[in-house]
Formats: sequence, structure tokens, C-alpha cells
Amino acid sequence: MPAKTIGLGALLIALGIVVTFLSDSGSATSMIPAFIGVLFVIIGAVAGRRADLSKHLMHAAAALALLAILGSVGSLVGRWEGDFGWAQFSQVVTIVLAAGFIQQAVMSFKAARLAREAGEAVA
Repeated sequence: MPAKTIGLGALLIALGIVVTFLSDSGSATSMIPAFIGVLFVIIGAVAGRRADLSKHLMHAAAALALLAILGSVGSLVGRWEGDFGWAQFSQVVTIVLAAGFIQQAVMSFKAARLAREAGEAVA
């Protein structure tokens, strides 16, 4: 899961940079996905190096993904004016990427729990 977290972070960083350049935006808000992406990369990198913290950090990454979804949905709905521009594109892609990450995280958490329970039953 740490590698998937880093991958999500890299995609969000790329999204922020690409949208900023393509939209000719002078605003730092177009880089919000990149800022969130940096947090995912940091969490994934630390989790990959610290097995003792990995479980906690992956839960933190899932919570961060949920916050990214809520923030993007709130911004998308709150400022919808009927047109679909780069800002809306960035928000939709952030929602899709973060939702996919949460789905993968839930599957991983479930598999880890089942493996842990199977190990306890054998012992």
C-alpha cells in the first residue's frame, strides 16, 4: 500500500502542475492537488521505511483521501456555474483518484485483517 500511496501522490502532483500550466493560472489554488500529492508521497515514503508505523500511516492516507474528496466535491458543487473548465477537471480527477485509493485501501485493510485472524486461529 505505501507504493500505491506514493503513486497517488505522484499523480496528484502531476495533475496540479499540468492544470496550472495548461490553464495559465496565476493562482496557487490550481496547485492544490499537487500540495495534497506531496503529503501522500511523504506518508507513503515513511510507511515504506517504517513497518511499525505503516498501519497507522495507511489509515492516515485513507483519511487524507477522504478529505481530498470532500474538499473537491464541496468546491465543485459550491462554485458550479454551468461551465466545465480546468478547475472543474482538476476537481473531478482528484475525486476519482482519491476514491479509487480509498477503495484499494479498504480492500487492503480487509485482507490484512483476514490474514491476521487466520494467523491467530493457527497459533
